[in-house]
Amino acid sequence: MSYILYGDRRSGSATVELALAEIGATAELRPVSIDTNAQLAEDYHRINPMGRLPTLILPDGTVVTESTAILLTLEARHPEAGLLPPAADPGRALVLRWMMLAASEIYPCVTRSDYPERFGAELESIRRRAREMAREYWQLIEREAVPAPFLLGNRLTLADIYLAVLSRWMGNEDWMPEHCPRIQGLARAVATRPRLASAWSRHFPVPP
Repeated sequence: MSYILYGDRRSGSATVELALAEIGATAELRPVSIDTNAQLAEDYHRINPMGRLPTLILPDGTVVTESTAILLTLEARHPEAGLLPPAADPGRALVLRWMMLAASEIYPCVTRSDYPERFGAELESIRRRAREMAREYWQLIEREAVPAPFLLGNRLTLADIYLAVLSRWMGNEDWMPEHCPRIQGLARAVATRPRLASAWSRHFPVPP
């Protein structure tokens, strides 16, 4: 039995698809349309009570939700893919730092931008401030992490995949080239990596 991945185009499942592609693992892709709110349907809630994407079913039937948990689970199951440096390598702490910052600070901004009605009545104000806050974090990563093209130079890690996908959301495809050229270069390096190009193209155009 292979992996089963529930997801949708341009959603958080893109990070998992890319990680699986880098690993070389097969997965059955089961579409859950965000446009039709299929993630809120009762049958999907029985799988993922949070009603979010992605969800990964492991070959033994274990259900894993939350993007970062899924990615770290895949890394632990496939250490031969080298998606993180070894535990004692300082590079591991570095890439986990930026990956977790994106997960804990940028991702909530995405939710507020996409679903401002969940957070108050001033929808455009909520959406605008969420995008402003996210871009402040992006500029911090641009300045402090200094991708070249990946966070560890020429070595791809889970953090690069995660950042590349998140950088395509919230209208940032047009904003990144001018304001965060290193992040834009990181996304381009992920998009054009031979193992990842096909999976990337299902979700996003190649960054210029």
